[in-house]
Amino acid sequence: MQKNRINLENQVAVVTGGANGLGFGIASRLSESGAKIALWDRDEEALEKARDQLAGASTFKVDVTDYTSITSALEEVETALGPVSILVNSAGIAGPTHSLADYPLADWKSVIEVNLNGTFLVNRALVPGMQARNYGRIVNIASIAGKEGNANASAYSASKAGVIALTKSLGKELAGFDVAVNTITPAVANTPILEQVSEEFVEFMLSKIPRARFLEINEVAAMVAWLVSEENSFTTAAVFDLSGGRATY
Repeated sequence: MQKNRINLENQVAVVTGGANGLGFGIASRLSESGAKIALWDRDEEALEKARDQLAGASTFKVDVTDYTSITSALEEVETALGPVSILVNSAGIAGPTHSLADYPLADWKSVIEVNLNGTFLVNRALVPGMQARNYGRIVNIASIAGKEGNANASAYSASKAGVIALTKSLGKELAGFDVAVNTITPAVANTPILEQVSEEFVEFMLSKIPRARFLEINEVAAMVAWLVSEENSFTTAAVFDLSGGRATY
């Protein structure tokens, strides 16, 4: 399939969790459209591989749960590449599969800390600059689990529901600026995050998708590329479905 090339020339994009999976796929598509790419991830080895695979990308080891790590990386990015105009929050972990009654307390805290608190902290650091310049495009990656809830994944479901609500709130706060804040709700995609859950859980998730297949990373990247473009000048605080027909609301 031939890709549409969305014009992102002269844009600087930060992609968290950008070293692999959805984040890397999105970053690759934004790079093809002309954006300067800053990959943020806490996995140094994955960052090295990503830098080799994505020509011209800059990589930064960042812990999205540490505000100092975020603000230091932001300063480095803007010194090296220029003001950040695009943010894609893709950093996330699945956590283990357990019933709520048996869910390990430490794992609950970790999932909420990375998926929800991390998204909040990164937005908190980057939004003021976008407001000051009166331009920005933000996409926070949620999940279909944030709409429907997945059994035995209460932490992940709750964290992604939080990302959806955070996006709606922030989008309304920034509606008076040329700053669009939206979220997408992907169904299961064939990414490394699947390695964190059981095969039975993966099969269960696949069975719930009417299209009867996993989401392709390039399909996510195509939607995000438009959402972070200047063409997306009106829609904000919205949720874009990528669930293959599972929950289109």
